Amino acid sequence: MLTDAECRNATCPPGKKRERLTDSGGLYLEVSPNGRKRWFQKLYKDGKETRMALGSYPAVGLTAARKEQKAAKLKKADGIDPVQARKLDKIKQAMSEGETFEHVGREWFGKKSPLWSGHHQTRELRNLEKDLFPWVGKRRIAEIEPVELLMHVRKVEARGSLDVAHRVLSTARAVFAYAVATGKAQRNIAVDLTGALTPHRGKHFGAITDPVKLGELIRAIRGYKGGLIVRAALQLTPMLFQRPTELRAAEWSEFDLDGALWTIQAKRMKRNRDGKENGDPHLVPLPAQAVAILRELHHLTGDGVLLFPGEKSRNIPISDNTLRAALQTLGYGSDVQTVHGFRATARTLLDEVLEFDPLVIEAQLAHTVKDANGRAYNRTTYLKQRADMMQRWADYLDKLATGADVIEFKRA
Repeated sequence: MLTDAECRNATCPPGKKRERLTDSGGLYLEVSPNGRKRWFQKLYKDGKETRMALGSYPAVGLTAARKEQKAAKLKKADGIDPVQARKLDKIKQAMSEGETFEHVGREWFGKKSPLWSGHHQTRELRNLEKDLFPWVGKRRIAEIEPVELLMHVRKVEARGSLDVAHRVLSTARAVFAYAVATGKAQRNIAVDLTGALTPHRGKHFGAITDPVKLGELIRAIRGYKGGLIVRAALQLTPMLFQRPTELRAAEWSEFDLDGALWTIQAKRMKRNRDGKENGDPHLVPLPAQAVAILRELHHLTGDGVLLFPGEKSRNIPISDNTLRAALQTLGYGSDVQTVHGFRATARTLLDEVLEFDPLVIEAQLAHTVKDANGRAYNRTTYLKQRADMMQRWADYLDKLATGADVIEFKRA
């Protein structure tokens, strides 16, 4: 058994590569010619001798080295490789020291955001910088308690922003999941808060799905007394039922009126970053009625880039609020019919009344649909079927507007 004095006075004899001073149970102190002293524990794995470093002397004294030796033996008795366990502990310690929530949050954002759309990037960064970093940003992420996180997320809830509070918690959950995966935290405490916030029920977009009432709305749109540009946009919105932003910001270069086709570039679609940069364009077949409206509109705005330029600048399209206000002028508030709600209107009536294949409808809506094997159907498939569907839809709207051939929902 070694003594502190022996360890302190140990040297390596001249001409030797190293000197080993044995303690007990496989523990020994190794002294190099330059005077460096290190503790090692002799181990056996698969019948072969190996060793585990326990630290340098005098930083790790004799008593401390013996404690490390006992701990290693206990791990080995439990079937745990003490060498691998020690390496893992060192990695965790190196990764966790000084890792604040803000540091981990920004690292997570930097890793994930390149694949997100610009809108999603903005929202996630706002959740971090506005509602998380000011409160827990300087705290070590491994030390944050569930009740602490909940207290700060409830500050968002107290503002009356229930949907934002749920999104902030979702962001926190993603950051903690990343922290666990990278060894910066032991568990995802945000998961413990599931159900702790006031439930939020998102409002559906107002959408008319009754054929008779839709006919009344189409007649009102065709009688709109406002500007011709807004009138054209109002007429095309229910007929083409694309997302409001995609229609409002449409450019003349996207349209082939002779071929009756509108090609929306991937960068303008609602997709993640990769989908916007590398995805296929979305093709929208144009019914004859839409082509006629567009040819008339071309006389007004065809010398510019945009179909629907705003009043203040020909380089900025009309706003969503412009179309919303136009619907309100016609007597249709957001609780009855929204601009975006025309997508739900078309989705319902094309399925329930005109009985088109839901896959064809979803393709026209630019929704990604997966089959039973999880494979996503291409957004631009069913082009021939969609061209037929779009013409029949436009014809159906004409009939509703005249009050003729109104087809009621099938009754069970």
